[in-house]
Amino acid sequence: MQKDQVRKSEMAIAGRPVSDFTDQLIQPFSQLRTEVDRLFEDFPFRLPALRIGSLATAWPPVELSETDKAYKVTAELAGLDPENVDVSFDEGVLRIAGEKQEQREENERGYHHTERSYGAFERFIRLPAAADEQHVKAKFKDGLLTVKVGKNDGKQAARKIKIEKDA
Repeated sequence: MQKDQVRKSEMAIAGRPVSDFTDQLIQPFSQLRTEVDRLFEDFPFRLPALRIGSLATAWPPVELSETDKAYKVTAELAGLDPENVDVSFDEGVLRIAGEKQEQREENERGYHHTERSYGAFERFIRLPAAADEQHVKAKFKDGLLTVKVGKNDGKQAARKIKIEKDA
C-alpha cells in the first residue's frame, strides 16, 4: 500500500491531482473558445464564404495606367453583361458598380439540379486632380471594362477665396 500512496503523492501537485491541475491550465482557453463560439452563433447574419473567382469578394480586379493624355482603368468583369454594369465619374471619383445573376441547370441520369448565384459589387477609384470629368469614355469587350478619363491641360487658374468678416 505504501507504493500506491507514493504514486498518488507524486501525481499530486500543490495538493491537487494532476488531472485537476491540467484542467486548471486549460480552463481559460476553454472559456475563450466558448465565448468565440457564442459570438459567432449570436452574430446577426451569417458571413458569406469567399470564393476565388467569384463576385462574393466584391472587388473585381482593376488595373490603372496613365498616358500623357488620359488615365485608363481596366476592370475584369467576366460573366457580366454590359447592361448590368454602371459607370459614373463625379468629383474626381470613378465608380464602377454591377450585378451578376447566373443560373445553371443540369438534367442528367434522372436528377435535376439548378444552381443560382447573385452578387453585386461597387468599386470607387479616386483619380488625380488632372482628370477631366467632361472627357470620359467606357468600352466593354470580352469581359473587360475599359474606362478612359482624359486629362485637363493643367492650366486651371487658382481660385481666390474671399474671407468674410464677422460684424
